[in-house]
Amino acid sequence: MTTERPSPPLQGGERETLRAYLDFHRATLAVKCEGLSDEDLRRRSMPPSALTLLGLVRHMAEVERTWFRKVINGEDVPLVWSADGDYQAAYDAGASTRGEAFAAWLAEVEHARRIEREAVSLDVTGYQPRWAAHVSLRLVMHHLCHEYARHNGHADFLREGIDGVTGA
Repeated sequence: MTTERPSPPLQGGERETLRAYLDFHRATLAVKCEGLSDEDLRRRSMPPSALTLLGLVRHMAEVERTWFRKVINGEDVPLVWSADGDYQAAYDAGASTRGEAFAAWLAEVEHARRIEREAVSLDVTGYQPRWAAHVSLRLVMHHLCHEYARHNGHADFLREGIDGVTGA
């Protein structure tokens, strides 16, 4: 399977551009995982760090779920991999599979896309309890772009350590 990455518009509106950049970063994470076995995806490239590509996919499922479903949509849903709210649990992909991790991540991406599409504007707000503040959908989309970009940098190093593949 080859993941297509969207090209963000050179002169699009704010929402269209944010949406495209977020989808670009989502696709980049998927590209970094293409062609690897479950074992490769669970491989720690830089011990003693426990960070793995599969752990990043699981983490981003939690990030999507939290910011879009819990914060913006106000849903009372637990984390995918931790009933007690431990965000670090997602990084432990030792018993995880590509199928399990990607199914959860893609489901959360679809929820996020639906929530964003249904929002009347980027000014829609939700409550972020960790910050004890209301935040806009605009901030959430910018935050997710930042979160993906940061972790895609990690994914670059992880992938290179697994099989020498570089670039996106």
